[in-house]
Amino acid sequence: MRRSWRWRVYVLAWIVCAYLTIMAAISLMSDNLSDKNLDPRSINGIPFRGVWGWNGPNGGGRGARLQWCKELKFVDPPGQVTALASFPGSGNTWVRYLLQQVAGYYTGSVYKDFALMKNGFPAESISNGSVIIVKTHEHGEQVRAPFSRSVLIIRDPFQSIMAEFNRQSGGHIGHALPDKYSKDNGRYWKSFVKNKAISWTNTNLDWLQFKGPLHILFYEDLLDNLPQEIRKILEFLDIEVDDQSFDCMMRHSDGIYKRRKRNLSFNPYTLDLKNLIDYCKKIVDAAVKAYFTNSANIDDFVSSLNLTRLSEVVTDSSQKPEVKFSR
Repeated sequence: MRRSWRWRVYVLAWIVCAYLTIMAAISLMSDNLSDKNLDPRSINGIPFRGVWGWNGPNGGGRGARLQWCKELKFVDPPGQVTALASFPGSGNTWVRYLLQQVAGYYTGSVYKDFALMKNGFPAESISNGSVIIVKTHEHGEQVRAPFSRSVLIIRDPFQSIMAEFNRQSGGHIGHALPDKYSKDNGRYWKSFVKNKAISWTNTNLDWLQFKGPLHILFYEDLLDNLPQEIRKILEFLDIEVDDQSFDCMMRHSDGIYKRRKRNLSFNPYTLDLKNLIDYCKKIVDAAVKAYFTNSANIDDFVSSLNLTRLSEVVTDSSQKPEVKFSR
């Protein structure tokens, strides 16, 4: 019995040692291969090339399916620092992809999303003038300060909140399972919507108060007339592209981060949630109209808005969010 026990210990120890040895060898080989495949001109250890994958030019992952219209490059010399601001779920990543396709320049981000970094956006975490535009979902005077100009994407909150719920539950292109909406007797979804509706309002009102040049892009307009809206952004960014590049972008307009539409068999927005979002839409719509009428007085207009009803519309008193706007 004792000899059998010792034998089992010896076998287990041998298996563990063999496993560690094999893993160390694989790691060493991967490092060597990675070093050979890396271009010395790299971002965060990710090489420049037309097709992006996980490891080497023939690597797997979704990025391996991304074919760029032209070789991506930095802006040299660096230009203005331009924000691509939006509430999450408003098409920010898709717009970055389209701009990279048509212009051939990297887009950056105030974040460091490793999935995006390895799948088409190697300039993640770069937020200076060496990229043509910088993704941000943040808002506030200090957030806006480093940027000299901005593109603001505004999407219908019913759609953008749903898209963000899907992203948090299923990833960049996945969907939340239907039972996710009924989690905790529906309280999880309701709390999510209430908080995000306020955040959607805050984000858009704040960036409407941006002091530099501001271009407003409505996501729905991008869907209806993609060529015209992209040309407007390129004109705003002072970027000229040839017809061949534009046609190539149009042929590859979907990319890999445009979530496929999937209809639910039920409407997750209850009456109280719909009332809240409708009121938020009215506030932002009024602010946008005021901005186009007289952008110089947008701060005064935002200050004059009656925002107290936002809390009144939220029927669950325990979930009343605090409403703050930057002045």
